[in-house]
Amino acid sequence: MFVVKRICAVAGLLLLAACSGAASNATVDALNKAQATGSAFTKNLATEYRRYANNEQNQMLDYADALHFARKGLAAASGIVVMPEVLDDWDLSDANLIEMTPDRAALVDALEAGGREIAPDKAAVAQTRFDCWAEQQEESWNADVPCKGQFKQALRELQAVVGERQPPAPAPETFMPPVAAVPDQGPVPVEQAMFIVFFDWDRFDVTSGANDVLDAVAQEVNARQDIRGIVLVGHTDTSGPTDYNDRLSVRRSDSVRQGLIARGVPAGLIRTEARGENELLVQTPDNVREPANRRAQITLE
Repeated sequence: MFVVKRICAVAGLLLLAACSGAASNATVDALNKAQATGSAFTKNLATEYRRYANNEQNQMLDYADALHFARKGLAAASGIVVMPEVLDDWDLSDANLIEMTPDRAALVDALEAGGREIAPDKAAVAQTRFDCWAEQQEESWNADVPCKGQFKQALRELQAVVGERQPPAPAPETFMPPVAAVPDQGPVPVEQAMFIVFFDWDRFDVTSGANDVLDAVAQEVNARQDIRGIVLVGHTDTSGPTDYNDRLSVRRSDSVRQGLIARGVPAGLIRTEARGENELLVQTPDNVREPANRRAQITLE
């Protein structure tokens, strides 16, 4: 009987790991396909979280953390400025907290002092290396972990740039272009372009962050000649009745459609679909509020 129970316990753990891996894989895959919008910082941040989430998913087989950082990457890809990890959210020793708390404060100071705008690439590396340090340190309380040294080096580089900044005197009637813009790498193939609009719980109105995504979609569509159609698919999380979520997902796709038309996208190009709480980006039980599942996905044909 003991052997049977042990086999069942092992089987349960394997099943749990498989479910966790499937959920993180779907979210990491969505991040890999997402077309980043927003500022130079959020675009760089999405890239760094994409690299880290893929490493956790495929190399470390750490599905829970892969899912967590893929969610942060998706938020950054939609133009949202996400913050460095809150240390209280991690199981760290007192010694770890004493060391890491002032470093987090120094990082936030550098970011808020213009680091995101002056050096978006360095700022994104510093933030993701700090997050990596927290994740690695939780797993190794008494060891120096690789991301610790990487973060401290990245922070020094960011602080040097921020400290050297001298506000330029604007010339009269002179337009100052944005600094540190992401180099133009040319349009991505149509079949690889995907944009994600996220919604607040039980809402279908487009948020200010989502407006940035729609601006980017309209700009992409209007600048290209190889687009034959646009597919909008509305989704919900699992909270609420299924039939209500079906209707809510329709409203979400319609809301995005109206937003694109208002930006000059031809209505004839747009096709809307709605999946309700089917095809979850993050697999959850019923009646769970999951922000990553409240979305509309935009693909180009």
